Amino acid sequence: MIEAKGLTKHYGSKHAVEQLSFTVRPGVVTGFLGPNGSGKSTTMRMIMGLDAPTAGDVTVKGQHFNDLHWPLREVGALLEAKAIHPGRSARSHLKMLAQTNHISNARIDELLEVVGLTAVAGKRAGKFSLGMGQRLGIAAALLGDPEILLFDEPVNGLDPDGIRWVRNLLKGLAREGRTVFVSSHLMSEMALTADEVVIIGKGKLISQISIEELLSQSTENFVRVRSPEAAKLKAALEHQGAVVALEDDGSLSVRGADEVTIGELAATIPVVLHELAPQSASLEEAFMELTEDSIEYHGTTPTGPTNSTGAKL
Repeated sequence: MIEAKGLTKHYGSKHAVEQLSFTVRPGVVTGFLGPNGSGKSTTMRMIMGLDAPTAGDVTVKGQHFNDLHWPLREVGALLEAKAIHPGRSARSHLKMLAQTNHISNARIDELLEVVGLTAVAGKRAGKFSLGMGQRLGIAAALLGDPEILLFDEPVNGLDPDGIRWVRNLLKGLAREGRTVFVSSHLMSEMALTADEVVIIGKGKLISQISIEELLSQSTENFVRVRSPEAAKLKAALEHQGAVVALEDDGSLSVRGADEVTIGELAATIPVVLHELAPQSASLEEAFMELTEDSIEYHGTTPTGPTNSTGAKL
C-alpha cells in the first residue's frame, strides 16, 4: 500500500504539489492522471525518496522508502526509461542492480525473457530504442519481485503489441495482490488497464474514484434517439425536464433522461422509435471535464495565414 498524507513540495515560489492525500491499494491497478505540470512525476519521486517533501508524508508499506532494508525487494519503479548507463549491456545493467540487493543471476535471465530482451541482452543499452529502454526499465522494476510497483508512462515508445503486453502485465501483477500505481497520458489505454484513478491538477487532488463511477458521473453521457417524429418527442422530453439537442443527422441527443424513461414516454405519446442507444463518455472526456480548470498550457488551433488586414489568404 502507498499512503500520501498532506504531501507538499515547493521549489522556491513554485508549488509543485500541495496538500495531496491519497491511498493506493493492493490488488488493483490505480491510474495516476493529471495535465502536464500537475505534479505527477514529482509525487512519484517523493514516493521513491528521490525528492524530500516540503511538508506532509508518503509511505510504502507503512515505511519511508529510504528506510527499507532491501528496497528493490519491496518497491519497483520505472520513472525514467533512459536512466541507464549507455555503455552497459542490458544484462550488465540488471546485474549491477541485482548485486545491490543480493538477487540471483537466474532472476535476471528470467526477466530478460519476460520483457522480450533475451536476444539483445548483450547489446549496449545506449543503442536501444525508446521502446526497448522501456522494456529494460520494466525488467529493473520487477527485479526484486516487489509487492509495490510504480510506472511513469510505461508504454511510451511501444508498438500496439507492446502496449497490450504492458496492459496485461500490470493487470496480472494486480491480480497477484500487488500494489500497482501507473501514470499515463493515453486515456484510452488507462480505461482498459486501471480499476481506479487518482486525478490531480496544479498539484492538488481533484478526485480518487473508480473508473466505472467516474464515467457514470460525466455530463458527457447521453442517449441517442432516432424517430420519424423527432420534433414531437423533443418537445415532450423537454416538458419533462430533459435537455435535448437536435443533431445534424436528425437524431436527438438527450441528457437528463435514461433510455427506459425515454422509451416509456415515446409509448405514451405515442411516437415510433428507430433507435434508442445510451452513449457513455470516454475516460478522456470525463478527465477533461474534471481537469478543465487545472490545465496550465493551452494551445490554439491554427487558422492559416492572414494578410495585413487580418483576412485569410
